[in-house]
Amino acid sequence: MRFRHPDGTTVHLSYCTNVHPAETLDGVRAQLRDHCEPVRKRLGRDRLGIGLWLARDAARTLVNDPAELRSLHAELDRRGLEVVTLNGFPYEGFGADEVKYRVYKPDWTDPERLAHTTDLARLLAGLLPDDATEGTISTLPIAWRTPFESDPEAARTAHTALTTLGERLDALAELTGKSIRVGLEPEPGCTVETTADAIAPLTAVAHPRIGICVDTCHLATSFEEPHTALDTLGAADIPIVKSQLSAALHAEHPHLPEVRTALAAFAEPRFLHQTRTSTAAGLRGTDDLDEAVTGRALPDGAPWRAHFHVPLHAPPAPPLTSTLPVLRSTLTRLVGGARPLTRHLEVETYTWQALPAALRPRTRTQLADGIAAELTLARDLLVDLGLKELP
Repeated sequence: MRFRHPDGTTVHLSYCTNVHPAETLDGVRAQLRDHCEPVRKRLGRDRLGIGLWLARDAARTLVNDPAELRSLHAELDRRGLEVVTLNGFPYEGFGADEVKYRVYKPDWTDPERLAHTTDLARLLAGLLPDDATEGTISTLPIAWRTPFESDPEAARTAHTALTTLGERLDALAELTGKSIRVGLEPEPGCTVETTADAIAPLTAVAHPRIGICVDTCHLATSFEEPHTALDTLGAADIPIVKSQLSAALHAEHPHLPEVRTALAAFAEPRFLHQTRTSTAAGLRGTDDLDEAVTGRALPDGAPWRAHFHVPLHAPPAPPLTSTLPVLRSTLTRLVGGARPLTRHLEVETYTWQALPAALRPRTRTQLADGIAAELTLARDLLVDLGLKELP
């Protein structure tokens, strides 16, 4: 979906296909047929943006066979779909029964992360719509904090890899005329947990094609105030490459037994759900939701937030809620001003099948309805901010 900002630039809205995980190119094609095109039709749109996730095997197939890449581009066109952004964070196995810490491997100390991200940049340059000259990729925020923080060479290795990536992106732009930018995506528990944590490593790299991806679920989970966070990034001249529109799980009164019970229903074995609370001494947290709910690892005198991407249009029932207000505030700052701070927005609710059983979609039809409802909410927010939806 495309929107005209009052300053005349085009803002793209898509949804991320990691909600339909596929490891192979055949699986990606099935996603387009079984999920993405039906969502487009529900929205009554001739064209729908998708934030494509390409696992390692699918990406390698496309890199090794240019004819397959051209074929995929043609299929996107035929199904009324377009790609201006990729999710380069998960490498493989995102559809596994247990993902947890595996999603952070390989990290930016491993040469394979650089190789994979380079492949994605080349592929995105070939998948962009004919009238688009810029693409974006979100990526791992360097590494999970352990063992990175105890390795004296880790930061230097990651810096070298990101510097090399910048050089490759420059070369790609010169070769293709397409500018691909990559954004580190701060996430709780990682070496870059907050937007503030991103400033030092990105300032050290100092490359205009490498910046930050602001995920509004992660921002909220870390109790960052959106306007302060984005103003600080601006003051540091850190480019906001893209933003993922998502909402975290919020518990206002975690000391109450009924709240603990409601939270426990969201603790599940597939994904990591880092949980945080803001105290006078600073941010406190656990690596997963069950650690917070069942133990005493987290103070419960102030609200908790958990890294669980809940559907934008359907917050959980009381006594829980979502951090949709944080998303609204962030979006206002991102695109509600005289010029957009980013032009690529991506709804990223990948946890539909990880919701408590009573809330999960049971059919493809129900899932498509839910994703369409999320995109409708995001569209309405953009229109309310003065953007005009384009055909």
